[in-house]
Amino acid sequence: MDRAERLGQERVLPLLVRFSVPAIVGMLVQALYNVVDRIFVGNGVGALGLAGLTVSFPVMLVQMAFSMLIGLGATALISIRFGENRQAEAEQIMGNAVGMLVLFSLVFTVLGIAFLDPLVHLLGASEAVLPYARDYLGIIIYGTIFQAVSFGLNHMIRAQGNPKIAMATMLIGAITNIVLDPIFIYLLGWGVAGAAFATVLSHFVSSIWVLSFFLRGKSQLKLDLRRIHRIKWSYVLQIISIGFAPFAMQLAGSLQNLILNQSLATYGGDLAISAMGIVFSVNTIFLMPIFGINQGSQPIIGFNYGAVKYERVKQAFLYAAAGATILSTLGFLATRFIPWQLASLFGRHDAELMNLAVQAMRIVMVTFPIIGLQIVGANFFQALGKPKQSAFLSLSRRVLLIIPLLLILPRFLGLRGVFLAYPFADAAATVITLWFLWREFASLDAAEFDAVNMVDGRTPQPER
Repeated sequence: MDRAERLGQERVLPLLVRFSVPAIVGMLVQALYNVVDRIFVGNGVGALGLAGLTVSFPVMLVQMAFSMLIGLGATALISIRFGENRQAEAEQIMGNAVGMLVLFSLVFTVLGIAFLDPLVHLLGASEAVLPYARDYLGIIIYGTIFQAVSFGLNHMIRAQGNPKIAMATMLIGAITNIVLDPIFIYLLGWGVAGAAFATVLSHFVSSIWVLSFFLRGKSQLKLDLRRIHRIKWSYVLQIISIGFAPFAMQLAGSLQNLILNQSLATYGGDLAISAMGIVFSVNTIFLMPIFGINQGSQPIIGFNYGAVKYERVKQAFLYAAAGATILSTLGFLATRFIPWQLASLFGRHDAELMNLAVQAMRIVMVTFPIIGLQIVGANFFQALGKPKQSAFLSLSRRVLLIIPLLLILPRFLGLRGVFLAYPFADAAATVITLWFLWREFASLDAAEFDAVNMVDGRTPQPER
């Protein structure tokens, strides 16, 4: 049985597990890029170095946003074309996507280096944190093309049913980063610059691995480098349309982090920025498996939606939502029972920093058990090729709710108001997502009912 037949015929739960487990491992490994950097910098450089990495994060989110715009947009489109048995067109879409990744990388690098100093000031770095942020970002921006190629193409590997290869890409990069971090930070004494060099080199190794997979002819999709410059605007627009939701989510996350850093600096200073850097690192460790479930479910949902197998579409979503809820609940329990142990990974010798990080963690992640459903729900609409709904659900949490709360609550509650903005936004976004899901499931049920009646020769009854 080939991959296309498995996507359309195998039992949904084992199929989802087979696709999601490698993706979960891969996303956990992906999380290690920033988390490991922060662990080594927090212990080897101190709170100011940790703050420098934290204020740099909005730029890295923008960097990743464009990779997700192109990579995930193309992935969803490729999955649907596979379901429609149109492989030649899927290959053309991939060629266009690679060209878009290269073009974005060049533009981002030129602009980022040209405006590096004003950018670091805009991010909210104090005079004490400024040199650390500048050293880190100046190197990370130069490595944009490696990050874009490895991250963007890896999604396309997963789209054609090769989750283990996609996981290997993540593992190769993360292991490289973990090995190089202590060498560059401790042994060579490069500090935050060493963490940046380790990250860029790990992305370089991953990009070579991904390109070799396609160019050696081992993939079901064939990458013809001669097609990269032959941009077809209809494909570009479709890729951007479908990939807009995760792109908007990442951009919104960057804007949110920018406003957050400024609020933290105003109400808590550099120590609060460092503490929130720890909280987000812990948050990332528990969220990445949910993103892995998203990636595992996307080709299943997309293929079966394209093949008009709506019952399998619904099953894939429900299993994904259940798995995400279990994982997010485990994350919540960890922050209740072992918060100090989690925070101490990033520098146990600074008691004031640890206490503030634990306080923030307990507040920010209090609604974690419900957030898995919200994340999987937004991804569901992306997998169906419905970017408007997916973008709205993603933005509802990252922009429409969290940013106003970050601007309003601290005025009355100070630093505690900054922390409380997150659980309030998560709860409201989940309610909105549930309403969208209820409407979409009703639509799928109606379409399935009509299809059955057509097959049976019965005329569908009008809705009352």
